[in-house]
Amino acid sequence: MAAAKRKRGGAATRPRKRARGAPNGTGAPAKPSPQGEEREQHSIPAPISKGKWKNKERVLIFSSRGINFRTRHLMQDLRTLMPHSKADTKMDRKDKLFVINEICEIKNCNKCIFFEAKKKQDLYMWLSNSPQGPSAKFLVQNIHTLAELKMTGNCLRGSRPLLSFDPVFDQEPHYALLKELFIQIFSTPQYHPKSQPFVDHVFTFSITDNRIWFRNYQIMEEDAALVEIGPRFVLNLIKIFQGSFGGPTLYENPHYQSPNMHRRMTRLAVAAKFKEKQQVKDLQKLRKKEEKTIIPEDPTETVFETPAEEKPLEIELVKPELKVNLKKKKKLFQRQRKRQKKLSGVGV
Repeated sequence: MAAAKRKRGGAATRPRKRARGAPNGTGAPAKPSPQGEEREQHSIPAPISKGKWKNKERVLIFSSRGINFRTRHLMQDLRTLMPHSKADTKMDRKDKLFVINEICEIKNCNKCIFFEAKKKQDLYMWLSNSPQGPSAKFLVQNIHTLAELKMTGNCLRGSRPLLSFDPVFDQEPHYALLKELFIQIFSTPQYHPKSQPFVDHVFTFSITDNRIWFRNYQIMEEDAALVEIGPRFVLNLIKIFQGSFGGPTLYENPHYQSPNMHRRMTRLAVAAKFKEKQQVKDLQKLRKKEEKTIIPEDPTETVFETPAEEKPLEIELVKPELKVNLKKKKKLFQRQRKRQKKLSGVGV
């Protein structure tokens, strides 16, 4: 250590450090004045959780080009609800889906939610564990965003959610695989730097009509009631793949009907209904054009008919008087009065 500076006429002295809470320089804390201090010293509180962030799950949420405004808002809502998510620019349609694994590696993410838009009306969602797999492809239906619903519920930004699953998830093997995938993607890791140490909302996954219904509810403090927050959407499972965005097919949904087939069936139903109406009209026209069948006369039909009494003929020799029209008679009377008035005026 370097030698301390010496003062003139004295030995080197080093100033003592003041202890915390002892402004007078002594080791003992300062005694409070009898009048009382106006400003008290506030110490920084200890962190709420001193745990270590071990489960470093990061989810990449992005989409392809061609999505509409509703999908964009849904994607933003999921990023808001999941503090362990990351964003990226839209992917070009010409690129293969295997490129997403490289994007996840660059972004240091091991899970991915990818929205794929087709024909500007159909939306598909990929949930993948990158890069090993598995991955699942869904058709997204009945989308309602946070701003659109205007629900009364609310939750703290960055808080950790509870995940609630339907009992059917434990009965079927493909649903059990999806349950594990949902848990790893949607659950916020403990002690995440961007998360809050509170649990005030629930993600529910229920199965109805061979589809997975997603809902988000707030947990009320008073009576532990649930109030919906949003967003909400329905996932129709298409396939489960062994790899990430491809590979061997582990499960294929037999109840799935593609949107193109659904639209085609709707058009065929409308066309069949119109064709049926046209056929009914043609049948009615044919019935009208058909010749009426002549029914032969029944000889017993006039048995109970009695002939009417014949009235004697009366021949009138005098011409009947013409009926006078009252309107014409009134007009004639009015004309005569006008003439009389004119004549009386001339005489005067």
